Amino acid sequence: MNDDTFVPRSRSAARTAVLGVVVPIPEPWSQLFVDWRAKVGDPQANSVPPHVTLLPPTEVPVAHRPAITEHLAEVARTHPPFDMHLSGTGTFAPVSAVVFVAVARGIGNCELIANDVRRGPLARSLSYPYHPHVTVAHDVPGDMLDLAYCGLSDLSAEFRVEHFTEFEQAPDGAWVVAREYPLTGPPH
Repeated sequence: MNDDTFVPRSRSAARTAVLGVVVPIPEPWSQLFVDWRAKVGDPQANSVPPHVTLLPPTEVPVAHRPAITEHLAEVARTHPPFDMHLSGTGTFAPVSAVVFVAVARGIGNCELIANDVRRGPLARSLSYPYHPHVTVAHDVPGDMLDLAYCGLSDLSAEFRVEHFTEFEQAPDGAWVVAREYPLTGPPH
């Protein structure tokens, strides 16, 4: 299950861009996740900011960027801020060598936003069912997956989600913030 893992993708010269849309994880938890990914030898530890994916890496025509920006702004205007609680660990093994921290509260909000994001100019299907989570180990040896799974099993992090973030993949494979979209919709 690596639909939602940000990995370098090839793209067609300057005519396309690779975008991802995420709920960013704030400090102090963000650095904790970076440290854990580095500790278990995950090669993406320092290149992929900790996040909950709303739209996995998606190649789009550069000419569609204005429509995409308007679409994402409209999605943000229809969803209110919400509370997120990350708690405990899970794994996608044996389907994929991934250990993650589970979203215990905010799952429904992520599902609603992700469904809306993946419409219009960003319409796409997924290879796996959508499952909001924070990846902490991906494609590392089994003992390192176990270390991440056990080491973060008691984690509990609570924070308010007030925006989502659009990232664009740079030519070197790094992910850079393109825009943040404040959630300003009425409460559900």
